[in-house]
Amino acid sequence: MASKSLQQKLAVLSDAAKYDASCASSGSNKRDSRDGKGLGSNTGAGICHSYAPDGRCISLLKILMTNFCIYDCVYCVNRVSSNVERARFSVDEVVKLTIDFYRRNYIEGLFLSSGIIRSPDKTMEDMVRIVRKLRHEENFRGYIHLKTIPDAAPELIEEAGRLADRLSINVELPTDAAVEAFAPEKNPSQIRKAMADVKLRRRVSKDKSHTGRRPAPFAPAGQSTQVIIGADAANDLTILKQSTRLYGSYDLKRVYYSAFSPIPDASSRLPLISPPLQREHRLYQADWLLRFYDFQLHEIADAALGGNLDLDIDPKLAWALAHRDLFPVDVNTAPRDVLLRVPGFGVKTVNRILTTRRHRTLRYEDINRMGASMKKARAFVSALGWSPHGLSDTADLRATFAPPPEQLTLF
Repeated sequence: MASKSLQQKLAVLSDAAKYDASCASSGSNKRDSRDGKGLGSNTGAGICHSYAPDGRCISLLKILMTNFCIYDCVYCVNRVSSNVERARFSVDEVVKLTIDFYRRNYIEGLFLSSGIIRSPDKTMEDMVRIVRKLRHEENFRGYIHLKTIPDAAPELIEEAGRLADRLSINVELPTDAAVEAFAPEKNPSQIRKAMADVKLRRRVSKDKSHTGRRPAPFAPAGQSTQVIIGADAANDLTILKQSTRLYGSYDLKRVYYSAFSPIPDASSRLPLISPPLQREHRLYQADWLLRFYDFQLHEIADAALGGNLDLDIDPKLAWALAHRDLFPVDVNTAPRDVLLRVPGFGVKTVNRILTTRRHRTLRYEDINRMGASMKKARAFVSALGWSPHGLSDTADLRATFAPPPEQLTLF
């Protein structure tokens, strides 16, 4: 078989990496080369490949080292039994691509994952060699996110954390039973142990020694994980419960949700068809409410019929419609926790409201200028010169927010 060129490998392995969602780069220590030392930067803006939580556009070279894999996870397009085109980068090829792409201003950093080749240790060893060469030989200071392998030797994960900005270990599926059924070579207990080890190493790296010196940083941008949704029968509340436990147990920066794409020769072995991407989007919105808007899981559950989020409207709006007796709220007197529950109000908008109303009484136009989505909020708030006049009690209020029905066709 003829060997592939570097461009051909890049086409295969960048496409194969699209199934991995965990690639935001906020939270890392700032490093740049404006002092004339080294190459690259892990801050700034470039080509938008993903969004950080602070809104920055992050450009990353996102590739697999290889899509060869010895595992046979039913939901994975790159599993050993899958009939897909295969390719493999050498260590030097990944280093060259990263440096070349950065010098052309295409990227700000690297997101590197891989299928398992030969063994977890061999795969992790090659990935660490890539990052070591970038840091020590190329003096690359850009952002690096490394997808680690839970079965790899602890010393390899230790070195990976010293070299990369962020580590991630995938929990794969929402429940242990699903992992055992659809990814039999993977061990949920080992995955959790590896995540706990990363958490512990990060904590130790922040402790000062008796001399007052801190040890070398370990994964300064934290760790994240990914949950595949739709490959098993877990509903949205089960997924969100799992995510809540993961955040609390492992100090995660982010849980990423990846909608399962059906694989033709494996679909008969899976219980569900592919969920719409809208489901993935709603899970992110609910996750955001739990983390930044002081919502509790039982409040999300109030508006999740059958355990699944409403696909037509966002979770906060669904909650507000289920609790119309609490609205409208007065933007000039309502406390912060109540304002955070108003549809169309973000955290920044609420902070602006709280700051500005100390000095003057707010009108409808003021709230609109503060960045609120008044198309959603107008039915749920009152302000100087504005009252919804029973709009919040309109029987068909939900219909004004939900997308219009579509006529289905037979052909």
